[in-house]
Amino acid sequence: MTDQKDSLDRDQLESLLLLKGVDLESIRGLLEDCPIQQVKRGEVLLHAEKPNQFLYFLVSGRLRIHLKLDLDAIAILEPGEVVGELSLIDRQLTSAYVVAEDDCSLLVLDEETLWSLVDASPIARNLLFILARRLRHADSLILSNQESQREYERYSFIDGLTSLYDRRWLESMLAWQIIRFKRKPEPLSLLLIRIDDLKKYRDTHGSTAGDRVIHTVARTLLENMRQGEILARYEEDEFVALLLAADAPADEAVGERLRQAVTEAKIYSFVSDESPLPSVTISLGVANLIAEDTLETFVAEARRALSAAKEGGGNRVFKTDRPS
Repeated sequence: MTDQKDSLDRDQLESLLLLKGVDLESIRGLLEDCPIQQVKRGEVLLHAEKPNQFLYFLVSGRLRIHLKLDLDAIAILEPGEVVGELSLIDRQLTSAYVVAEDDCSLLVLDEETLWSLVDASPIARNLLFILARRLRHADSLILSNQESQREYERYSFIDGLTSLYDRRWLESMLAWQIIRFKRKPEPLSLLLIRIDDLKKYRDTHGSTAGDRVIHTVARTLLENMRQGEILARYEEDEFVALLLAADAPADEAVGERLRQAVTEAKIYSFVSDESPLPSVTISLGVANLIAEDTLETFVAEARRALSAAKEGGGNRVFKTDRPS
């Protein structure tokens, strides 16, 4: 492993998921002294049960996550993602091995720099601590029995495959938004998104390839979220995008932006990017919140629109007519 003092350009910074929506000029001074570390393919960046004092932004290359080095990887991290956050945030020993799948470049942040970045948001530190506890719990439960796994899924708000918020979190968020809407009506739209023919894809290419599709679609949707847009995994093949303060024409435009991004996304297996997997499409149903809505009727309206999109052949955005 080698360190260098080169700085990242704006495009590279904007590709980092943790910095999405951040005013880059306001934090550039904090990042200028952060080294860029080069890790060769096959090198171990982090060792399980060892201390870690840094957060790593993956700029290029890919990293594998192993609970044990002699077991298969449980996840692949791609450019834009971060690693090392659990042990840095809760100051415990690392919970997994992180190995370079390719030659990698990583921007390295120490603890002081990390907290300087998040202190601009009063709730950020709390959310990171909660996330650290949940993800560390998830790592331990992967090796435990099925009953423990069900217990974790019952109480977690984070989906294990995609790292997005899950249905339980989404429904809590929606219930709060509906109460808020009745007090002070502001535009709110829900996009129900389904991967077209995922079951057929799994039957043809295998279960692991299907998981890779879900992971890639989730990442693609997340990368195309903008301020005021929230994403969660809803079902096996479904996601929900919640648009805060979106007007009626804008919600369909957001849906089309997401549909196009997924259509163009390249899908690779967890093992190798030498042979890309077939691409997929999504269908989207759009609903805007009205005064009479409950959680159930709001989601049902989006599902009605999604059904119409599927009946129209899929790979499209559909919004039903309803009074505003």
